[in-house]
Order: sequence, then C-alpha cells, then structure tokens
Amino acid sequence: MEKQNVYQKPVTLGNILKFAIPTIAMTVFMSFYTMADGLFVSNLVGIDALSAINLTAPVIQLVTAISTMLATGGSAVIMKKMGEKKEEEAKGDFTFLILVNVAAGIIMCGAGYMAMDKIFNGMGLSEAVAGYCKEYLSRYLLFTVPILLMNNFTLYMIASGKAALSLICSVTGGCLNMVLDYIFIAIFNMGIGGAAVATGLGYSVTAVAGLAVFSSKKKLLHFKKPVFSMKVLASAASNGCSEMATALVTSIITMMFNWTMLHYVGENGIAAVTIITYVLMFASSLYTGYSYGVAPMVSFYYGGQDNKKLKKLVETSISVIAFISVLTAVLSFTFTKPLVSIFARPDNPVYSLAVTGNRICTIALLFIGFNIFASGMFTALSNGIVSAVLAFSRSFVFMLITMIILPVLFGVNGIWFATPVAELMALALSAGIFIKYKKKYKY
Repeated sequence: MEKQNVYQKPVTLGNILKFAIPTIAMTVFMSFYTMADGLFVSNLVGIDALSAINLTAPVIQLVTAISTMLATGGSAVIMKKMGEKKEEEAKGDFTFLILVNVAAGIIMCGAGYMAMDKIFNGMGLSEAVAGYCKEYLSRYLLFTVPILLMNNFTLYMIASGKAALSLICSVTGGCLNMVLDYIFIAIFNMGIGGAAVATGLGYSVTAVAGLAVFSSKKKLLHFKKPVFSMKVLASAASNGCSEMATALVTSIITMMFNWTMLHYVGENGIAAVTIITYVLMFASSLYTGYSYGVAPMVSFYYGGQDNKKLKKLVETSISVIAFISVLTAVLSFTFTKPLVSIFARPDNPVYSLAVTGNRICTIALLFIGFNIFASGMFTALSNGIVSAVLAFSRSFVFMLITMIILPVLFGVNGIWFATPVAELMALALSAGIFIKYKKKYKY
C-alpha cells in the first residue's frame, strides 16, 4: 500500500508536518465557515442577529455530536485495523459507519425542528433575537445530512492519505461560504437565513467530494458491501465518546455562558461572547488540526506496535503544541482591538466588553492545545474512556465549577476568567493521566 509506505517513513518534524499542515489549514478554514457568518451578519444584519448565531450554537452542537463521535471513534477503529493488515474488514466497517451517520442525521434533523420553537420561546429573548434564532436554525437544519457527511469524510480523507484533498475541499467550501454570504445577505436580502444556507452549501462541498472519492475502488479506503455490526458501532462509539461528550457539554456550557451574560449584561453580552468565541475557535483550530493530522499516525503505530516511532511522534507533538500555544496567545493579545473591531464598531457597547473579555480569555490559549492533544491522543490509542474523562472534565466539570464560582466573586470579569482557569485545571489532569499511562503505551 502506498499510504502504508508513508507511515513507515522516519518520524521527523518534516514528515509529521506533511500530515499536520493540511489538516491545520483545513480546520482553520472550517472555522471560517462560522466566522464568515458572524462577520457578514454583524455588519449587514446587526448585532442582534450576531447574538442569535451564538444562541443557536448549542442546538447545532447537539445535532452534530453523534456524528463527531462516530467520525473520530470510527477513524481510530478503522486505522487500527489497517495497521493490523485487516484492510477488507476495515472497508466494510467504514461503509457501515457512514450509513449509520446518514440515518442519525435524518433523525437529528427532525428532532431539531420539533424542539426549536420550545427552546427559543422559553429563553426570555426579545422578539427580534428569538426570530433571528428560528430563522437561522431552520435553514441550517436543512443541511444536517451533508454536514454530518462532511464531518466524517474530513477525517477519513486524512486517514486514507488524502489530507491535501480534504484541505482543497475545506478551502473551496470556505470560499464558497463567504461568497454566498455576501450574495445571499447583501444582494438577495435573505438576512440571517441566507448566512445559514451559505454555510450549509459550503459544508456540502466536502460531502459531495467524499462520496465521489470513496466510491473509487482504487483508493486505500473505499465503499464496499457493509455488514451490520453492533460490535463495530459500539467500539466506534466508545472510542469517540470523548469527542461527543465535548460537543454535548460545549453546548451546555455555551448555554450557561449565554444565561449568565443575559443576567449580568443583557443581549449585548451574548454578542461579546460570540466575538470572543470566534477568536478562541480560530486559535483552537490550529491545535485541533494538528491533533487530527497525527491521530492516524498514532493509531497506526500503536496497532503495529512500533513503540519507538510512537514515542518520537508524541515527544515532537508536545514541542509543536507548545510553540503554537505561545504564538497564538501573543498574537491574540496583541491584536485584540483589530480583531474585535471586525465585528463591532468602537462606539458600540459590545466592543469594550469584547476587548476586555478577549484579553482575559487569551490566557487559556496557553493550555488549550495540550488538553486537545491529550484527549485526541487517547482516542487514537483506542482508549475512549480516558479520552472521555479528559474531555468531560475539561469541557464540563471544570467549566461548571468556574462558571458557578467566579462570576459571583468577580462579576462579568469572573465570566471571562472561567475559561482560562478551567483550562489550567484540565492541564493538570491531562499531565497526570499522561504520566500514568506512559509505561502502558510506551510513548
């Protein structure tokens, strides 16, 4: 296999980056999907509409949580089998898991439509913001299946040696999204609903390309007759449960942020949270992209019991994460005002809130990368339980603690400090677990 020869090359920074750079660029462009919506919506529709995008985020995260679990967990299971020379079995499992995702997408789409009115009518929002929320989400849900396929094909392209194609799809989708944002909002006056349609069409690029690529039997990984297997489904679910947990608890924490901001500041606070989320999301996409890029390598070396390469990969990865962490923190703090001004004018009350919040939240960038990599590494090692503990503690337990205590002590600034303090607590846990399992996995 041509791809397996790539895995058998020496583990050097250059060879690692050949895997990681395309996925880093890919996740950065994926973050542009949401950021582009915010940019055009805030400037062409208004701040209330920008708040609505953040208020719909928890529902969107719930819809995609199952797909995230099956995509990341399934990739680990399949690449482990590839490393064990069980190629045909891996291809059948791959096809089966894609079909499960399609079924899950249809179900989650229907559930989203049924729950939408109850969710937003019960939040005590102004009529304008509630209307924006319903308009955005109703259009977004139309693309649920393509979005779930995009989540899966993105990782499977990387795992099968098509990281460059995944990058091309992400860049194309991102550019299409931004162009359509302008056309639908500025020219066709479709408002916030146009932004949702533009995002859905942007995601669909990878979905369509994936269907074409994986239909070719010449590829390392391709569709074949699936065999229903609860064992494979359970294995994928258990391995990817940390990523699903992250998506689920992120939606809960986002709701907590929104409720707390509504209590202390009002709807302007929601807009400020949205802006800061974009900045953190952009920086975090670098860490996530790197982790996605090296995950198939971790799974392959672990499956092939190549301890020497696995150890070198992990050591190099920690150094890379450290470099990215310092770089993103410095850039985010230095360019806080220009970044915020893209979404809110300096004379808008949202601007000063977001500037203060971003400078405080930037501290979290020093820790987030290590936590993301640790969770992703244990998923790739097929230890979904440990990965889930790390992800759940980081995204929910520690955030819940800081969100309850710090705002009471420090008011609005306590809300901003909740993220960096929670990430620091998660870093301590990640370091402890990393040391505990070092002898077992020999990394």
